[in-house]
Amino acid sequence: MSRGRSDESPKKRLVASVCGVAVFLGFLYVFQGSIFGSQNSSTAEYGKSLKRLGASYLGADDDADSKQQDESTSLVQGDAMVDDIVPKSFPVCDDRHSELIPCLDRHLIYQLRLKLDLSLMEHYERHCPPAERRFNCLIPPPPGYKVPIKWPQSREEVWKLNIPHTHLAQEKSDQNWMVVKGEKIFFPGGGTHFHKGADKYIAAIANMLNFSNNKLNNEGRLRTVLDVGCGVASFGGYLLASDIIAMSLAPNDVHQNQIQFALERGIPAYLGVLGTKRLPYPSRSFELAHCSRCRIDWLQRDGILLLELDRVLRPGGYFAYSSPEAYAQDEEDLRIWREMSALVGRMCWRIASKKNQTVIWQKPLTNDCYMEREPGTRPPLCQSDEDPDAVWGVNMETCITPYSEHDHKAQGSELAPWPARLTSPPPRLADLGYSNEIFEKDTELWQKRVENYWNLMGSKISSNTVRNVMDMKANMGSFAAALKDKDVWVMNVVPHEGPSTLRIVFDRGLIGTTHDWCEAFSTYPRTYDLLHAWTVFSEIQAKECSPQDLLLEMDRLVRPTGFIIIRDKQPVIDFVKKYLTALHWEEVATADSSSDSEQDGNEIVFIIQKKLWLTTESLRGAAE
Repeated sequence: MSRGRSDESPKKRLVASVCGVAVFLGFLYVFQGSIFGSQNSSTAEYGKSLKRLGASYLGADDDADSKQQDESTSLVQGDAMVDDIVPKSFPVCDDRHSELIPCLDRHLIYQLRLKLDLSLMEHYERHCPPAERRFNCLIPPPPGYKVPIKWPQSREEVWKLNIPHTHLAQEKSDQNWMVVKGEKIFFPGGGTHFHKGADKYIAAIANMLNFSNNKLNNEGRLRTVLDVGCGVASFGGYLLASDIIAMSLAPNDVHQNQIQFALERGIPAYLGVLGTKRLPYPSRSFELAHCSRCRIDWLQRDGILLLELDRVLRPGGYFAYSSPEAYAQDEEDLRIWREMSALVGRMCWRIASKKNQTVIWQKPLTNDCYMEREPGTRPPLCQSDEDPDAVWGVNMETCITPYSEHDHKAQGSELAPWPARLTSPPPRLADLGYSNEIFEKDTELWQKRVENYWNLMGSKISSNTVRNVMDMKANMGSFAAALKDKDVWVMNVVPHEGPSTLRIVFDRGLIGTTHDWCEAFSTYPRTYDLLHAWTVFSEIQAKECSPQDLLLEMDRLVRPTGFIIIRDKQPVIDFVKKYLTALHWEEVATADSSSDSEQDGNEIVFIIQKKLWLTTESLRGAAE
């Protein structure tokens, strides 16, 4: 009995404890609900204030902007409808994310504890966040952000507050990269190797190659250039005057924001690195590759990086290399020069010219030299079943890409000089099974479509409104070709899973890259004035990727006051319209495709303009 009574007290205490915990948890639930409810309310109010600011900036109708929207929308997936909740406003990312590049985010690498080989530059390659770690919020502009200066003035100067990073001005003060003066950053045109200006350096390279009138374009035969380790892209910026377009390439390394400066200036550029993956360009894309003190170890891993340059160079293409190894006489530089000379010799490159501090090598026109090498010579030739145009996520190979039988006999690329190259059917059409007639009809079709786009934008657009353009599904590049008389450049993006038409884009004298629109693009926020999305939403929906994520990515890419042209089926347009208020976008025009197309009559053209909105921090910066 006594034992039974002694057990009764702990049981009562246990019941009392459980009840106490239950009461406490209930109180905590109510308390947290009130907090989170107030946070959501604050976010909604914040979003509304942003919408009002953007509307007043563009002279939009506040009442129209605040109309009640449907709470759900849908996209067609086969015969089914996929429902999706539409927010009335997206949250705004923290100000420290104003320059977020989701797939090149070093903080993500640390958080995921990725085991990367820093010596191979793997930490500068793409590593995209899993779905649960994506920032589903709007990227804010930095404090004091202004609409960018227009081209061509932007080649020489940008607003300092748009890219508030001046460390390169101090670090490269003796090399004329950039100079800070008042509210602006100025670009005198210098570089690590060409302190006196890129224009003089470009003329010197042309002189070394005996091109007429010291013009590097060689009467239109040299059109596309790859500039690796490009700095702020002054080399590429000054090539434009010679009808040469350069893909200026650099990683987001210790010289942070160099590519951001290039794009703010209106110069073609892309964030990338010579690491372990192939560059996102097809084989035989460039007439010239250039490296001016780009700090790349070309001898590493049996010359794999030089072999990657070899892959993307056209027959007879050049590699201009300005570096101490080309002229210095100390023991280490002499060793590197000897080993590099031996390597490129085994690759069948020859010295086209060597003068002062620059050497220019030339790639062979045919396979003859490869066939004459001693058996066992390294690097070997790549296997015949390896596709030199497969690039998305494909590792580099330590081998030489030989020419096909056709290219070997042609002894060159057979491309017309620029500008005839733009509209002349390139020989590689046949590789894709396309006829000249298909190419010509596509060119004519997009000429009509682009004319219609500009008519629809009307007074919203003038001769210098747009500079940086992205075609998100470029096909053969005919959209870009139709813009030839406008002072713009186009990043032609070819989805990696479709036909590999990017080679046709480059053969037309244009530039571009391959990409998967289920992921973020490798560029900074606010870098394009115009995005063109032809059936991009329909295709990512077919892949079961998130169209909402794509909308947020497009908002990240486009500059405030920039434009988005969506050409897709009606359900897609309906879907996008539901998000206009949440994204702070406004409709410019809607039209069916009957006026500019003899085919795809069920496509709708929807043109949008992004509003300029600022956070409280941004407004504070503007007032200071």
